[in-house]
Amino acid sequence: MITRESPILPPPSNALAGLGRPLIAACQNTGRALVMLWGATLALPHAFSKRNRADTLGQLYAVGIQSLGVVSIVSLFTGMILALQVGLELRTYGQEVNIGTLVCITMLREMGPFMTGLVVAASVGSAIAAQMATMTVSEEVAALDVMGIDPLRYLMMPRLFALAVMMPLLTIYANALGILGGSIVGSTQLEISTVAYFDNAFRYADLKDLFTGLFKAFVFGLIIATVSCYQGFTARNGAVGVGRATRQTVITSFLLILIIGYFITRAFYE
Repeated sequence: MITRESPILPPPSNALAGLGRPLIAACQNTGRALVMLWGATLALPHAFSKRNRADTLGQLYAVGIQSLGVVSIVSLFTGMILALQVGLELRTYGQEVNIGTLVCITMLREMGPFMTGLVVAASVGSAIAAQMATMTVSEEVAALDVMGIDPLRYLMMPRLFALAVMMPLLTIYANALGILGGSIVGSTQLEISTVAYFDNAFRYADLKDLFTGLFKAFVFGLIIATVSCYQGFTARNGAVGVGRATRQTVITSFLLILIIGYFITRAFYE
């Protein structure tokens, strides 16, 4: 009989155990977060019920309107930087007129949803995590449970709805400003007419590029809502826990946006 003490089986390695524990914890946390996402998704038909209407509208305003300023600046200068860097390189080959195509496709497929996701994760996601964590450590979430109110429906569902709806709309706005920023650089620094720029921008871009970016934005919204609420609901240790939940929300959201964005692109353009 082979036992743990048998010389045939080597003793467990501390190094392997150290690697395994974080992996198991990550899988457990992912499973719990997905269960929360499913519970909040089931409550979406109640988004505009009498109990949730005010909070849902408030979250739509916070995610959409209050993010417009930062999204505007980031997307405009993203398009300008893309146009400048690509245009200077293409100028050496006499092809700078094609920067419209490159800026438009890049904004639609990648940079529009990506930059919008980062901005919203850093601003809205961190705010949600801080709010949920404060309510958790002050036992307000536990009080909702005692009163028979589902925290997922009352707290997470309006935020999930707002992020899922507003992220694609913000991405469309970011795409438009990024393409406009590229045209400004093209006309002022690369001597490309605005008509030629927009003609090239929309000649080769198709609906698949647009829908790929919008699908990414929708998924990024789900990621930000799930990560921020999960980190908030699992916060511990008072003010220290609130700060840790906020920081972990931003880091995790950024990493997931990068990784999942890559796999979505690979799935659509294999």
